[in-house]
Amino acid sequence: MTKEYVKDVTSMEDDFAQWYTDVVTKAELIDYSSVRGSMILRPYGYAIWENIQQQLDKAIKKTGHENVYMPLFIPESLLQKEKDHIEGFAPEVAWVTHGGEEKLTERLCVRPTSEVLFAEHFKSIIHSYRDLPKLYNQWSNVVRWEKTTRPFLRTLEFLWQEGHTCHETDEDAHDETVRMLNVYAELCEEYLALPVIKGQKTEKEKFAGAKYTYTIESLMHDGKALQSGTSHHLGDGFAKAFGIEFTNREGKLQTVQQTSWGFTTRIIGAMIMVHGDNRGLVVPPKIAPTQLMIVPIAQHKEGVLDYAYNLKEQLSGSIRTGIDASDKKPGWKFNEYEMKGIPLRLEVGPRDIEQEQVVLVRRDTGEKQTVSVANLEAEIQQLLTDIQNHLYEKALKHREEKTSIAKTYDEFKETLNEKSGFIKAMWCGDQVCEDFIKDETGATSRCMPFVQQKLSDQCVCCEKDAKHLVYWAKAY
Repeated sequence: MTKEYVKDVTSMEDDFAQWYTDVVTKAELIDYSSVRGSMILRPYGYAIWENIQQQLDKAIKKTGHENVYMPLFIPESLLQKEKDHIEGFAPEVAWVTHGGEEKLTERLCVRPTSEVLFAEHFKSIIHSYRDLPKLYNQWSNVVRWEKTTRPFLRTLEFLWQEGHTCHETDEDAHDETVRMLNVYAELCEEYLALPVIKGQKTEKEKFAGAKYTYTIESLMHDGKALQSGTSHHLGDGFAKAFGIEFTNREGKLQTVQQTSWGFTTRIIGAMIMVHGDNRGLVVPPKIAPTQLMIVPIAQHKEGVLDYAYNLKEQLSGSIRTGIDASDKKPGWKFNEYEMKGIPLRLEVGPRDIEQEQVVLVRRDTGEKQTVSVANLEAEIQQLLTDIQNHLYEKALKHREEKTSIAKTYDEFKETLNEKSGFIKAMWCGDQVCEDFIKDETGATSRCMPFVQQKLSDQCVCCEKDAKHLVYWAKAY
């Protein structure tokens, strides 16, 4: 790829933030709207979300959940019922104060999340242990009034799914929390080629109103972390606040145990920042709207376009195939589909037709190979599998190279200054240390991994007895 084709994209080494902005706009994923911090999802960006959504929806339904839809607005009095929850969300809430010209008697919150709406509904439909578990999910938009925004990563409005469930026992709710975190992890690793760390958030970082929060964390190309999905055991806090009670198997009244879990369009931002390069976007084949783009060469010559369209028809049954038969030059087309991250490009011209072959070009490595038409479909399928696996292995290697160990606070600060990425360090469990580290270094606790190691006996900050291994990083 010659330099002239990528002159409009800032080098990620020069300015990663500007590179990201260039890619999301020039790959035609989004456009900016007239509302600050809001984005227009263009067809290509939305098609990627649809593929993620369809795969996740399938997995959610496979685990026994049903889709529902809750209202957009929440009365202020309803939101106030769970104290910790409203305190956690208060700075991000958007309020509706007028309906037409009339001032409302009670403010309405534009949902930042729907726990209270589900809780109110569950109260009216759950009466007996026979009504449990209730396994619900909704696909919707939510609004959080963020001060600093960036497309996909942090916007005033975003798309997501939020699961809400009720259970008889704490153990059942715990199992659900773990199950859905694993669904998210599998989607990230198997389909988006994003390796993740699974663990528990600290008390400070957990979801407002939750008993505990489980998370998957991924590492971006620039060494910053991104929370990629969360699953919350809510305990009985909402159940007590809203009176969600049922008659248990002993005939006594008991409150339910609840969970909630969510996965958002910010995962597209993760995909961009993990796999993208200085030529633009790189989309993993399993999630790519178009897996193969056919570019006819010398298409003005007799038979070339017909041949290319026949190839498209043959391949479209098993491979998501596109064709560009526009009058733009091949060089422009190559650049366009490299920018959009389409996994494979197929080039075919008069000489290829004579020799019953085509040229395949990989987006991830740029490698070209000539393939016989007789073996074409099998070769493409194998290449798509190879690209998917390569993207995952490359991302995993990058994460491992950017994961360090710090046993002292001086080591911690030195590592953070010299090498971006995850830092594994021991922690005493006291929020004072957590706050101190964040205030002084900008690094936050990402999670306490489920697979714990004992790197030392002392907290990296205060040198008191250590209780947990924590992954720390600067984060989006």
